[in-house]
Amino acid sequence: MHCTTYQHLLRPSTLQPDTILEALAALDHVVYLYNHGHPVIACCAEQYTLVQADQVKNYRATAFNQYTEVEDDLNLTFCSDRPTSSEHFSGGYIGFIAYDYAAQQHIKYKQHQQPAMFIGQFSTYLELGQDGWIFKSTHPDAQDIFQQIQSLIEQDQNRLEFSLVSPCTARWDKARYQQAFDRVQEYIKAGDCYQINLTQEFSAQAQGSLLATARAFWTLTNAPYAGYLRVGEFELLSCSPELFIEFQSEKKIITKPIKGTMPRYDDPILDEQSKQILKASEKDRAENVMIVDLLRNDLSVYAETGSVKTPKLFDIESFNQVHHMVSVVEATLKASVNPFEVLLSALPGGSITGAPKIRAMQIIEELEGAPRGAYCGSLGYFNVDGTGSWNILIRSIQKYQENVSLWAGGGITISSDGDAEYQECFDKIEAMLDLLNTWYQP
Repeated sequence: MHCTTYQHLLRPSTLQPDTILEALAALDHVVYLYNHGHPVIACCAEQYTLVQADQVKNYRATAFNQYTEVEDDLNLTFCSDRPTSSEHFSGGYIGFIAYDYAAQQHIKYKQHQQPAMFIGQFSTYLELGQDGWIFKSTHPDAQDIFQQIQSLIEQDQNRLEFSLVSPCTARWDKARYQQAFDRVQEYIKAGDCYQINLTQEFSAQAQGSLLATARAFWTLTNAPYAGYLRVGEFELLSCSPELFIEFQSEKKIITKPIKGTMPRYDDPILDEQSKQILKASEKDRAENVMIVDLLRNDLSVYAETGSVKTPKLFDIESFNQVHHMVSVVEATLKASVNPFEVLLSALPGGSITGAPKIRAMQIIEELEGAPRGAYCGSLGYFNVDGTGSWNILIRSIQKYQENVSLWAGGGITISSDGDAEYQECFDKIEAMLDLLNTWYQP
């Protein structure tokens, strides 16, 4: 990547993220990350890797929005002697890794036909500053790229449309969920596992672009790790509250597993009671600490001896629809470790598999009946110095061709109750599901 940065204020500078993404709909790919208050939109990758239908393909830009397939793999190299000046994206790598792709690194796992991984090298991006959206690029043709993007935004006249052909409904009814729940209990009693994150799919047929729904979903959820990614016929809309790994300066890493959920209420007294019930729940504490231990073990492989710590345990964080029990694990990576290797090795995250992880993934593959796709994978970025942030793709919607889906579930332990676990699925996504179904007009 080049060192000289060209930057220019976008006109108009106060556009909403989805409006800009819509204007860039003709581009080969585009990614938006909210990243806890640091919005960034990346496009025009110099090179990217796409994994789809068990095939790995690499593409390199030959001109603006023109790509040719190449043999060379995208090599994620990092220069620690080029530290970034901020905690947000400033040029490097952005993309997503599906649960399917991550699971396949460990077990035999079915795959969707949709993309399972996209990682692009980006020196061109839009960053939201105090005065509005700023175009930044170290590409040698940065000024020409800016003019092309500015032109697309000025020419954009049409709003994207989206509609459901059928309502979005659960794959399982309560009886079918109970069968899977009972099977998990049998595995736990047999000693196969301690916890399984059992989830189910809610799916529908759709027309148009999922992007047309983005603003409504981001407003509804106010999620700290929201985002959007489009490549080809695949769209991914993240409303995730969960951080997977944050790669900080000086090789420090932080992960914040979520385990334990209670619903929010409009009545402040009921809402506080719900929060306190979660805080005092021995079942949720046991579930949470299992995942904390799993993540401590995952990270210790790459961490400096003695650096793995748990500064926060069983904190309660409140989101628009639910309260969550959240813990924090931190560590310092060994100097020789490549951050991308750490990310790939640690995926899928323990909070959305169970423990022990390998056996949990095998049981998930057996019981869930459909591959998760991007759900429970990760969306995020790396800067060129190895700093970065990657979420867990929960509360996320994916669309490939005419198929649209979102998923929900929870961790099951020996003390779990089937009725409560089934209800937790809806506590987590009922508001999102209801909103999505407003796009169905019979």
